[in-house]
Amino acid sequence: MGSTHSEPADDPGLLPATVKILIAGGFGAGKTTFVGTVSEIEPLTTEERLTEVSIGIDDTSGVDAKTTTTVAMDFGRITITTSLVLYLFGTPGQDRFSYLWDELALGAIGAVVLADTRRLADCFPSVDYFERHRTPFIVAVNCFDGAPVYEADEVRMALDLDPGVPLVLCDARNRKSAKRVLISLLEHVMAMEERVPVG
Repeated sequence: MGSTHSEPADDPGLLPATVKILIAGGFGAGKTTFVGTVSEIEPLTTEERLTEVSIGIDDTSGVDAKTTTTVAMDFGRITITTSLVLYLFGTPGQDRFSYLWDELALGAIGAVVLADTRRLADCFPSVDYFERHRTPFIVAVNCFDGAPVYEADEVRMALDLDPGVPLVLCDARNRKSAKRVLISLLEHVMAMEERVPVG
């Protein structure tokens, strides 16, 4: 215990050099846009065109202009500091692809739940999933042009969020805004780790 030096792997207070983060939320909430905006590499996407087959299955009300949907995941990478790289995995938004979530969540240190005020209820499954699995998460309200504007407290109440879950506003199309969301999540994860009793 008297040593002042320890290897990073032995120090639970240090984040690893690379970490995995999930970008979740409802159908059309902006997950693919978020990953693509902030990624420093060409993002890998599994977007497929919406077809007549999806009519009656995928509810596009409120996002009528949406023509594609993620069917497996989106993947991107961003370097936060010289010692910290984030790997981003965007989850599919529809319940019919929820069987993929467990695989995508393996090894993730936390998640961003993107919320769309036009379809706020669509992010309930993501919030429920992360609460149930005790995965640290924050909610980022994606501010779409022309979408209803609510106070943060109103959104928090509508989603019945625990007081300890951060809620931030963002624009998934703006790299600085998306990066601030990721930093907010990292700060939340580190704060939670500090509160966990050791031993």
